[in-house]
Amino acid sequence: MKKFYEKYMFVIGGSGSLIFYLQAIEIFNEQSAAAVSLLAFVIGFISVASWMVYGVLIKNRVLFFSNVLATIGALLVVIGILMYKT
Repeated sequence: MKKFYEKYMFVIGGSGSLIFYLQAIEIFNEQSAAAVSLLAFVIGFISVASWMVYGVLIKNRVLFFSNVLATIGALLVVIGILMYKT
């Protein structure tokens, strides 16, 4: 059961990261981040980056890899906000 749940969490963690990528795509396509909160996404970035580091510290590859995806996505959003905030 544990192996199944690890696979399940890898899929859920990875797909949950899509929210960051969808927001980043929207910002870069529209070249606008007027309605997006920088503070919210900086907090999100710090959160997922911290979970990623924790995954390394406890040697949990599911936690690490799912949060690598989230960290990259959140960073893309923060960069997009900084580039296109009006």
